[in-house]
Amino acid sequence: VQLQASGGGLVQAGGSLRLSCAASRRLFGIYPMGWYRQAPGKQRELVASITPGGRTNYADSVKGRFTISRDTAKNTVYLQMNSLKPEDTDVYYCNLDQLGYDYWGQGTLVTVSS
Repeated sequence: VQLQASGGGLVQAGGSLRLSCAASRRLFGIYPMGWYRQAPGKQRELVASITPGGRTNYADSVKGRFTISRDTAKNTVYLQMNSLKPEDTDVYYCNLDQLGYDYWGQGTLVTVSS
């Protein structure tokens, strides 16, 4: 399974970014997918996830600001990040959970300046 993440960058506090994760057609829409983030020296943490049925889940710290969605025609999951804060600065990773086996995309750096 190949996950191609993109969309990170530098943005000022209060700004927006959209991350994209393109997945192999073979597994897209069958298993849950999500976005995680990790700061140096810290554990990777869940930011948002979406099930094949479309149910979403968010970390408390991003509720109301981030939205996860998917485009089945493009085999792509998105993370729309609004009202970004400096504490959102992290490397973000796309994830596909195949019944407990995790696939990861390459990280994409999000930097929010104050």
